Formats: sequence, structure tokens, C-alpha cells
Amino acid sequence: MASRGTVKVVNGLTRRWAEGLSDDGTVFAAAGVWPLLGVLADAAAGPAREELSDALGVPADGAAAAARDLLSTLATTSGLTAALGLWTRATLPLEPAWLERLPADVHGQLTGDRVGDQSALDAWAAKCTQGQIEAMPVTVDDGTLLVLASALTLRTDWIQPFEAGVTEVAAGPWRGGDLACLRRTTALLNRVGVAETAAGPLTELQVIGTQGIDVHLYLGTPEATASQVLTAAVDVLHDRRRVIPGDRLPTGTPGPGLSVTRVPSLDRQPRLRVSTVPFTLRARHDLLERPELFGLGTASDASRGHFPGISAEPLAVQAAAQSMTATFGARGFRSAAVTAMAMCAGGIPHYPYRVREIEARFDRPFGFLALHRTSRLVLNAGWVTDPDPFEESSADW
Repeated sequence: MASRGTVKVVNGLTRRWAEGLSDDGTVFAAAGVWPLLGVLADAAAGPAREELSDALGVPADGAAAAARDLLSTLATTSGLTAALGLWTRATLPLEPAWLERLPADVHGQLTGDRVGDQSALDAWAAKCTQGQIEAMPVTVDDGTLLVLASALTLRTDWIQPFEAGVTEVAAGPWRGGDLACLRRTTALLNRVGVAETAAGPLTELQVIGTQGIDVHLYLGTPEATASQVLTAAVDVLHDRRRVIPGDRLPTGTPGPGLSVTRVPSLDRQPRLRVSTVPFTLRARHDLLERPELFGLGTASDASRGHFPGISAEPLAVQAAAQSMTATFGARGFRSAAVTAMAMCAGGIPHYPYRVREIEARFDRPFGFLALHRTSRLVLNAGWVTDPDPFEESSADW
């Protein structure tokens, strides 16, 4: 996977992006933006080069190599696919050295036919995301000379699936009416933990997936904003000493959405009962709305050129955007039938043990990070405000 240094700076961009979020539902992937900034920084000059380097968190001289290595490792990691695309007008002379530093077979042509070029770009986006993103987030026009794009997809199945059902929330933004719900029970108490952060206590639930890709859910206090929760989540991801694991949590309500009790049991196994919601998020981000975050302030000044490493012709950033979708479901689409007959012993049940039981409820807006387990590279992040309605709770995955 990517080096520890690259993981740190990519996650740093995730954190800074989260700092500017509103409390609307959204999803974003700094891991999809960072390689493009690296490729541009390598070819930039003057203030644009400095701003891009600052946004990346690495010197511009090594940015292209780091971007190439990140894309390569993402593309060869189970559960992930990654692609880079470059399209240029035939009339734009390109610096051979810059092209040679890009992955092989990524260069295509813009013909100048806006409809045909847009159709080709949209087809590339759909192909590289298996149809999840149907169109390129930027639109070509008569002035477009170059398009540089990345595509990143992720898929993981839960090692322990959830059971889909319905619940009614008594308080908070989701109160009233039937709400789709995902439930499961495990003896692994340390899948949940609580961290003290600048935004107050933060509950973390680790949902473990196949192929080394997990999703962590984060619930803050009712007053905590999306920005506060997600920035704290990235901090906690890199400082595990701040997390008190489930088997060490005190009895009572030690964190948001948590209750810890001791209950009668037929065996010695502790229990973690989880309930959350399925969700589907879609978002489009205009990166030029926050040019300082992505180092694109000077680079988007079209009064002069900023990328002599790409072409002798003066070039400036015309548009920069990201489209994204993410779905969290029970386990994918699976169909099965179970027939059972239950029998019990007659008389009053006897429970010889008392065990620790933790209940974790994500029944109001919360954040999430999807990440590569061993490197802790955040692949995408989001804020959930609108769970899927009950009639859609059987989403594919």
C-alpha cells in the first residue's frame, strides 16, 4: 500500500476538506484528488507550484512520483480500482518528459467537437466506475485544451452481515415514522470505542470488511457538527491511544449513542448490539469554490500560464470538480430461506451468568470513514443526514 508519509498527507487533505463542510449530507474522496494535484504540481512554476505543494503536503519535485505510486497501489489493492486519464487537443504541444512520468496508456485526444468529446469523457467515467458515475464532473467547451481525470472505486462486503429491519426513533432529527434499520450482535466488544476530542466525546464503530477495507462510523454529541466530527475522526484514526475500547468502558452511558450494562445470560459471552441505518450518498464538489484547500488559487488565474512543465503554451486550470456516490447496506443482495422449529424447556428459565452488554445506536446524523485497514489511508469520507427509507432498505450492498 502507499507509504506512511503519503497516507499521512492524503489523510491530512481529507481532514482539511472536512473542516469546511456544512451539516448537509455529503461524501468526498481526497484520495481521488490528491494524485491529480501531484501531477499538476510536478509541472507547475512560480506561486502555483508553491500553492500546490502546500496543498499536497510534499515538495513539488517528488509529487508526480508519489501520485503515480499512490495510483498504482490503489489499482492493485483488492476491493479497489483506480485509473488516470489524460486528453489533449492535437494542437497543444506537450513536454515529453512530463508525459513519460505518467502511467502508460492514459493519453487520449480531444477533437474539438464538444458533443463528441464530452461523450467520450463521460463514457470513460462510467466505464472506470462500473456505471456508478455516469458523467465526467467537468464540461468541455471550445477553450478546453486538456483534461486530466482520476477514477477510484471501492467495494467491500461485511465479514459479519447486518440484519435489515425497521425501527422508530423517539427523539432527534430522525424521530417519527418508520426508519430502515441495520442490526447485528457480536461478542467482539472492541469493535466499538470512545475517544475524548476537541469536539467532545466521539463514539467509533468499526465495521470490518473483506479484502482489508473497513468502514468506521462516528457519532458525536447532538451539538457536534459534521466538520467537528469528521476532523476529530481523522485525528483519532492516527492516535489510537485516545480510544477507550469497549471492554474497558464504564457502566452507564460512556459515549454518544452508547449504553453499557450487565445482563443475565445463558453463557459467558459478552455482547455488542449495534443498530445503524442504510444510506446512499451522492455529491458533486466544485473544487474551485475552495481553491486555497486544493492549491488552485493561482493555477486558475487565466491571465497567464502556470504549467511550463506540461506545455510551452500557457495553461491555467479552467474547471476542477469531483462527483461521488457511496452506499452502505446490509451485505449486498442475497436471497435465502430458513425454516426452523423452536423448542424450550418447561418452567422458569435459569440464567447462571451475568455478562457485559453494550448497545450502540446510530439513530441521528453521523460521519464515516472508509479506509484501507493496514495503512489507514482514508479512501472516502462522508456525513449521513438522510438514511434510506424503509422500502429501499434491501439495497444491493
